[in-house]
Amino acid sequence: MDLLNNLSLGFGVALTWSNLLYALLGALMGTLVGVLPGLGPTATIAMLMPTVYTLDATSALIMLAGIFYGSQYGGSTTAILINIPGEASSVVTAIDGHAMARQGRAGAALAAAGLGSFFAGTVGTIIVAAFSPPLRLLAFEFGPAEYFSLMVLGLVGAVILASGSLIKAVAMIILGLLLGQINTDAISGVARYSFGIPELTDGIGFVAIAMGMFGFGEIVANLGRPSEHRDVFTKDVRGLWPTKADFILAAPSVLRGTALGSVLGVLPGGGALLASFASYTMEKRLAGPNGRFGDGDIRGVAGPESANNAGAQTSFIPMLTLGIPPNSVMALMIGAMMLKGIAPGPQVMTSNPQLFWGLICSMWIGNLMLVILNLPLIGIWIRLLTVPYRVLYPAIIVFSCIGLFTLNNNNFDIYMGVLFGLVGYVFYKLECETAPMLLGFILGPMMEENLRRALLVSSGSWTAFLTRPLSAGLLIATVVMVAVVALPSIRKKREATFRED
Repeated sequence: MDLLNNLSLGFGVALTWSNLLYALLGALMGTLVGVLPGLGPTATIAMLMPTVYTLDATSALIMLAGIFYGSQYGGSTTAILINIPGEASSVVTAIDGHAMARQGRAGAALAAAGLGSFFAGTVGTIIVAAFSPPLRLLAFEFGPAEYFSLMVLGLVGAVILASGSLIKAVAMIILGLLLGQINTDAISGVARYSFGIPELTDGIGFVAIAMGMFGFGEIVANLGRPSEHRDVFTKDVRGLWPTKADFILAAPSVLRGTALGSVLGVLPGGGALLASFASYTMEKRLAGPNGRFGDGDIRGVAGPESANNAGAQTSFIPMLTLGIPPNSVMALMIGAMMLKGIAPGPQVMTSNPQLFWGLICSMWIGNLMLVILNLPLIGIWIRLLTVPYRVLYPAIIVFSCIGLFTLNNNNFDIYMGVLFGLVGYVFYKLECETAPMLLGFILGPMMEENLRRALLVSSGSWTAFLTRPLSAGLLIATVVMVAVVALPSIRKKREATFRED
């Protein structure tokens, strides 16, 4: 009964004209950044972070959330039509989706991706609504020791689930933790690692790092890539409704992908990306010799697209209930909440019920909007694919610089954004994933605070982390996770999963 009352409150908030407009705006921008290769939700949300100051907290989060799950829809469009995934989670969609486009079945592939995404997004939202309240009650059992242990587990999970080298992922996490220490000590009031620069006494600006690494850095990286001939299948996008045989073949894949994505989306380190790869691998193995994977099998589109959209929705669970970001986009969402003076964590549900339930209910509305935006209006998105990148990047840079300046009306934030843009490009050339660094930067100060509080409560005894059952269980889970991934067979499977193409 409480759930129905909460949903009633949420829909009352989400269905106001202003919030409907921001949900539509977020879904529209999300589809746009998903369609245009080189952009992404992390970079876009980072660039739009300054606008959070002028918006109501609920409206701001509804718009930012729409950009995130909207980009999952839009990313499949470029993957299918031009074999260039707009999003990392759409990489495997390109394999069979583009093959279907070459066979004149681009419409069926786009419909399978859109309808599968809508079903998975709807189920994922139901899971968020159903499981958030009980997880919130569990969160109230967390003390400083439990929160510290949970963050350690989250960072280890981010390392393990990051694509590429484990050593590089560990290095990025450590770098993020170190950057998070540049501030003024909350207890002694002494500036740390500011090197006499007044602007650094309050720490490095979160928006400057995010916009530099994911905005400027992505632009420089994209300009460095060789321009390739893009064969856009505009004339072959017809017959958007799949055949009966397509429905029969794709429906089980949608169900399996939704279930897999709903579970993996909660995991730290990019669960939606892992879910799409895992779904494709599972569908390929289940099909066996009867499958046509790599040659236009609709299951290779429906399964991964359902998985990454379900994962995008359920990644909100740890962010909303525990205040722990499972990926870089959720870290930006937490940053947006902090900018509005809202402390992320289990108390959000009681202190800001309109924000909490309004955001959840807006996801249903946003997913419905996205079906309309991605199928009937597909012609508009196809035309956008012909816009030269040399026209896009100057506008992105100008908008980013204006946004950085308006943070504190200070050029220093622009300089920091440019600096981290160059750093981001260096990391790109070194094939280092930057998302773990952002997670480390967000969680670092929170880990330090909870570590010091736990030691103060226990009079300096480190055994407090092992004598409290929940904290000990989380640390044991961390050790088990490290031990399992260290096994040669597991390590090879992990490498094969992220190398699947």
